[in-house]
Amino acid sequence: MRIEWSQNSEVNSTLLSGFAKHILLVVEEKFFSSMPFADALNAKLKRAGLDIADLKEKPVTLELAEGSLVSVCQLEAKSSTFAMNTALRTAVKPLLAEHPERIALAVCAKKHASLFARLAAYVTLVNAQPLPVLKQKTSGQKLREIGVFGVADMAWADEVTTLVAGNTVCRALTMTPPNMLTPALYRQCLQTMANEKAWQYTEWDTEALRQLGAGAFVAVAQGSDPQDAAIVKLSYRHPQAQKTLALVGKGICFDTGGHNLKSSKYMQGMHQDMNGSAVAIGVLQAISAQQLAINVDCWLALAQNHIGPNAYKQNDVITALNGMTIEIVHTDAEGRMVLADTLTLASRDKPDVMIDYATLTGSMQTALGSRMSGIVANQPAFAQQMVEAGTASGERVVAFPYAEDYDGELDSEIADIKQCTMDSDADHILAARFLGKFIDGEVDWCHVDLSSYAHKKGLGAVASDVNGFGVALTLQWLQAFIASK
Repeated sequence: MRIEWSQNSEVNSTLLSGFAKHILLVVEEKFFSSMPFADALNAKLKRAGLDIADLKEKPVTLELAEGSLVSVCQLEAKSSTFAMNTALRTAVKPLLAEHPERIALAVCAKKHASLFARLAAYVTLVNAQPLPVLKQKTSGQKLREIGVFGVADMAWADEVTTLVAGNTVCRALTMTPPNMLTPALYRQCLQTMANEKAWQYTEWDTEALRQLGAGAFVAVAQGSDPQDAAIVKLSYRHPQAQKTLALVGKGICFDTGGHNLKSSKYMQGMHQDMNGSAVAIGVLQAISAQQLAINVDCWLALAQNHIGPNAYKQNDVITALNGMTIEIVHTDAEGRMVLADTLTLASRDKPDVMIDYATLTGSMQTALGSRMSGIVANQPAFAQQMVEAGTASGERVVAFPYAEDYDGELDSEIADIKQCTMDSDADHILAARFLGKFIDGEVDWCHVDLSSYAHKKGLGAVASDVNGFGVALTLQWLQAFIASK
């Protein structure tokens, strides 16, 4: 979807109605008396038995006599980004439901006008994006133009557009049905993207990984027919870059659980177990589109976890790429297996910093639900930076400890380490401790366990269940990281 932006620093009812019949009006409390359509708003509130104070709780929609639909949303700068995004998502929903070709975003504020406009533009545009729907009947026309009124500066427009594109590719890949995104088809898709965006594409297929000694990855991949699993590396380079970021994504295109077979209830939706890889791709796309001055290597562990005569099983002992032997305890803990060898490969390139994304543990969702995601970092300062980025971006994260004394739970009598335990207690921390064993050398590393990648009826800025969580978070953190050089 290609969006045209237009700008006008004035805000009045004539300008707005002349531009579009669908209007999002963002107002600070002290501007209600002077805002456009104030009489219509007051009449609507009086008829509903409400007053201005009720707008803090819920936006109000106005249907004007000339046919315009206006959604009025009150924002306060002291509110969290998450709360403002949520209010804006609610406000823009009835406008987008009519599939307008144009939307006017009007801001009645002073000091925070640019901030409100940026948030409103992001929420509007991200929820207007087409997503995979394989129905015969289409949903009508698409949004083509957004007019922004009441701000003098739109320097954020390109940043918003690229962030939306990154979020959208993440959601679109995650929502693609599993027969349309097998590891082989995923690799073809990535090759096409790499050609279009001038990324370097490198891959290690299953046989190459077997020869390399990547036994942890191969253990999961060997249960599939065809043997189309691979580790893919996408690389972006900038001539002024002084640092390198490694992004690592879990790309399990379908997860049956293997020999520890999931029930139908818990297998439903397991084509989305590749969401971590989709987040990494979305981040890479946004960085590349903005031409940010940082080098990026994006490592994707693409496989399926199937059951069959060649599938790995409980009590197997396998040897990972770094030489560590692993006792298999549960075949549905396949994500940490494919990530183990991928992290080893990624860290051998000695990046300055590394982030991995994975829908990894049920215990993280037990801890947090699906409203926030959890992180574990090997440096306290890195964990704090990510938490702050989550607050600023509206994609909230909670930091869990990376404590050595948890390692005792993974002691094995026959191998160097157990893959997991049979209990779910603290499995999100145990999984991070396990992954940390496969980082070659010293590198600052953060593990993002995507417990909130999907939330019913939307989360924060995004209205779809699958919400692209992690893209905005990482781009927010990256601003500070690049500036710190």
